[in-house]
Amino acid sequence: MTTDTATDVFEEHRPVLLGVAYRMLGRLADAEDVVQEAWLRWSGSDRAGVREPRGYLVRVTTRLAIDRLRHIKSRGETYVGPWLPEPYVTDFGDTVPDTAERAVLADSVSLAVLVVLESLSPLERAVFVLREAFGYPYAEIGAMLDRSESAVRQLAGRARRHVDERRPRYDVDPAQRRDLTERFLAAAADGDLEGLMSLLAPDVRLVGDSGGKSRAPLRVLESADKVARFLVGAARKGIPDFSYRFLEVNGGPALLALSGDKPDSVFQLDIADGRIQSVYIVRNPDKLRALAAV
Repeated sequence: MTTDTATDVFEEHRPVLLGVAYRMLGRLADAEDVVQEAWLRWSGSDRAGVREPRGYLVRVTTRLAIDRLRHIKSRGETYVGPWLPEPYVTDFGDTVPDTAERAVLADSVSLAVLVVLESLSPLERAVFVLREAFGYPYAEIGAMLDRSESAVRQLAGRARRHVDERRPRYDVDPAQRRDLTERFLAAAADGDLEGLMSLLAPDVRLVGDSGGKSRAPLRVLESADKVARFLVGAARKGIPDFSYRFLEVNGGPALLALSGDKPDSVFQLDIADGRIQSVYIVRNPDKLRALAAV
């Protein structure tokens, strides 16, 4: 395999590798670093015996992501306030035409699921990502991770139970989520407390991620009254030179708020039974840098 061919092969699989690394780490910068390291391993390896480049590259990327995740956990990093994954612009377009497959991919990268995945062990997370998001057979995952098929099945079962028990229930209909997001924005911008209350589930949760670097609640807010009052108060303070646009983020519609041409925050909602169940707000500027070019 020539150098040019090796580059072409790697670039062909780069989106999959980035998808694996991001689901493993929840941080786009870390995921890109892992994919870059995978490229260095690939470009410097003897590729003559590689029959399945995609499988080889996914194995290398997964192992690198596991190592990085273990390193992050071993450092015992402290984070100011609630943590949310870095917003990841997803636009499956015509690349994933099947509705069921799109739903699986969207769910596997959703903010709600990625938050739950943070509580899995690195190995459990790797098995969950490879199995649930990318559909790899247990035996193939075992070969990637140097584990037996039975061990992988046990890890997969434990991870699936953990995720099912902890993730919020929500509907994935993008049209409904977009409609409620627009109504949510209008009510908040108008300071319409009653209008907001009518959109929120009684036990709605608001999770704000600032990393201590901008204004956001330092704890999760719960109940329609608390969430609505916070949003009305935040809207009154306003954002200088405010504008917004809609993006597809983490598999669903989201609102990107801008201050001038600079990303200020990302809002995304989880919907169930026609009401807003969760409000996610990412305001940590470190997690919004990639959106400046969107």
